[in-house]
Amino acid sequence: MKFIHLADAHLDSPFLGLSFLPSKSSLQIHQAPDKSFTKIVDLALEEDVDLVLIAGDTFDSARPNPSTQIFFAEQIERLTKAQIQVVMIFGNHDHMAEADLLVPESQYFKLLGNEEKIESITCQTKTGFTYDVTGFSYLNNHITEDKVSQFPSKAAHYTFGLMHAQEKTNQSAQDVYAPFSLTTLKDLNYDYFALGHIHLRQVLAKDPWIVYPGNIQGRHINETDKKGCYLGEINEQTKETNIQFVQTSPIVWQQQVVKLNSEVSQTELQNLIIDALNPNETTYFCLQISGAEYLNDKERELIQENDFWRMISNQLDYDSQLVDIRLSSNSQLKITESDLAFFNQAEKELFATDEFAELNKDWAKKDEFSNQLENAPDFLQEVKELAEVKLNSKLKGISDEVKEN
Repeated sequence: MKFIHLADAHLDSPFLGLSFLPSKSSLQIHQAPDKSFTKIVDLALEEDVDLVLIAGDTFDSARPNPSTQIFFAEQIERLTKAQIQVVMIFGNHDHMAEADLLVPESQYFKLLGNEEKIESITCQTKTGFTYDVTGFSYLNNHITEDKVSQFPSKAAHYTFGLMHAQEKTNQSAQDVYAPFSLTTLKDLNYDYFALGHIHLRQVLAKDPWIVYPGNIQGRHINETDKKGCYLGEINEQTKETNIQFVQTSPIVWQQQVVKLNSEVSQTELQNLIIDALNPNETTYFCLQISGAEYLNDKERELIQENDFWRMISNQLDYDSQLVDIRLSSNSQLKITESDLAFFNQAEKELFATDEFAELNKDWAKKDEFSNQLENAPDFLQEVKELAEVKLNSKLKGISDEVKEN
C-alpha cells in the first residue's frame, strides 16, 4: 500500500510584505501553493497511491476564495476519478462546516470528524488490504481539550491517526490547538499518526510513526528550505512502513550571511552579496550582513533600498529574488562601563513592550502587515540590532578621528 501525507497547504494565503517585487515574481509567489498542491496530486497519480491524507489548514481561512475552492475541488476530482481514497480534516485556519466545502460527494472522498467529533473510516486497497483512519476536524479556530483521550483503541488492522494539533507546552494560554502529550499519542500505538499544524517538517517518533510533513510551500523567510509531502509505503504482510520526503514547492526560502571584517566599497559589497547568493533552484533570499558597523551611512541606505534588491535579483539564476537584508554587528559596543550601563537602561526602557508599541502606534495603523510586523519578536530584535550597528558605526568614526588627531 502507498499513501501520501500532506498538511498546511494554506491555499490562497496572502504573502505580506512583498509588494515591492516585480509583477512576474508577485504572480509566481501567489501561485506557488497551488502549484505545490498540483504537484502532490501529480505525484499521487504517478505513484498510483491508495490513500491521500490531508491533515488540516488546506485553506488559509474559514471563508476561502471561491476560485480557490473550485481549484481544490478539481484537484480532488483528479484523485477520486483514479479511485484514490482521500481523507481530509479541517484545521484551525479552515475551521469550516462540512456543508461549506465545495467538493462533490464521492465514495473516495471523506471529510473526517465534522463538528469536532472523533470519527473513524475503514477502507480497503485494490489488493484487499484493510486500514482505518481516525481523526477530527476543527469547527472553531481553537480547541483547548486533549482530543487524543477520545480516540478509539487501535484496530486489528493497520490504523492511521489524523490530527491537526500541537504538543502540550507549560503555558495553558498557548495550548489552544488540540494539545497532546507525545507519550499519550505513542500509547495509542497507531501504526502511523499523520499530523498537521507545525510548518517545520519533523518526525516525532518512528515506532510508532508520528509525523509532521510541514507546509507545502514556505510563505516567508522563517519557513526556509524545501517543502512538500511524505510518500509512504506499507508492506501489506509485515505492516512495516517506510516514508520519504518529496519536494513539491516551486519556491524555496533561504537565509545567507555575508561577514564583513573591514570597510568595503559599494562595488565590493555588491560582489560579496552576489557571491553569497548562489541558487540552484528558484530561491527567495534573506541576507544578513554581519559586521555592518563597517558600512558607512550611504552604504546602509543603499542596501535597504528595494531598487538595490531588484538590481541584485536581476543577476541571480532561476528567477531568484533577494527579498530582505538584515544588519548585525560583529562586536559589542565599545564604550565605557558607565556609558554601557546607561545604554542598557535606555534599551530596556525603549524596547519595553508598552513603550515600543506607543512609539509605533501610528505606523502600525497603516495596514495589516505593519501591525503584524510591529508585534513580531523578530522585528523587535532587528530594530535592536540596527540600533547597535548604527551606534557601533558612529563610535567607530569617533574612534578613527581620535586616532588621526
